[in-house]
Amino acid sequence: MSSAPVARRQLSAQIRAKRLAADMTIEQVADELEWSSTKISNIETGRSKRPAVSDIRLLLDVYKVGDTRERETILELTRQSRKRGWWSQYDDVLTSDYTSLEAGVVGLRVFELQYVPGLLQTPEYAAAITHATLIREPAEVERVVEARMRRQQVLFDRPTPVDMWAIIDQHALDLLKASDPELCRAQLEHLADLAEAPNSITIQVLGRSGLHPGMGGPFTILKYENPEQDAVFLEADEDGLYLDKRPQVDRYRRIFDLLVSKSMDPDGVAAHLRSLIS
Repeated sequence: MSSAPVARRQLSAQIRAKRLAADMTIEQVADELEWSSTKISNIETGRSKRPAVSDIRLLLDVYKVGDTRERETILELTRQSRKRGWWSQYDDVLTSDYTSLEAGVVGLRVFELQYVPGLLQTPEYAAAITHATLIREPAEVERVVEARMRRQQVLFDRPTPVDMWAIIDQHALDLLKASDPELCRAQLEHLADLAEAPNSITIQVLGRSGLHPGMGGPFTILKYENPEQDAVFLEADEDGLYLDKRPQVDRYRRIFDLLVSKSMDPDGVAAHLRSLIS
């Protein structure tokens, strides 16, 4: 049985494939069902968090999917995709779909310009970042930190750990060093420990090397069992932008590969991080 995020990605791919096989556009389907084009698009991209079984059944009817076993397989994917994950408990502070998509990945490729990536943060650093981004109520800060720490279980609480490769711009470390010394020490020690440990996490630091291909901003490549479902997430203050077209994803793969070649050898990262601790 698939987890809800994986099931939703699989369902989206199946529904889009059935529409294309029926040689129909989203607009044609919307006209026939008297739905909005956005509703169909959201199902096909996985943005619809809990697609209704009745809606998927109607789409299969429009696409003339008559095989009983095939229909039931797709409907069962729909039922699985509707199950609520742990992140639903934090709807008050998790304002995007990113966490649910992250929960289903087999790999992550992360580039950060100003922050230590969320999955690698200490609770104290996460709280400081939350304060710095204008969240002041103690209860809300606590909820944000709690949700972020819960997210980190994706790296450690699985039979097959998620393969994470993170590139952190030196500027993010400079900002950290300019903050509270104790906060800096704890976060850098945590990163160094992760860099040295026998785990599935690879950390690189992009030094002050002048112009580079990541200057367009931070990004995360989400990798799934089926590479055709891979996507890129560009974070914004409230939500973010999701890119899942092959040319878009391939472009960010090339950018990440170039950043890897320009960044510090992973074997030297732990020593570099500890050298920054004053």
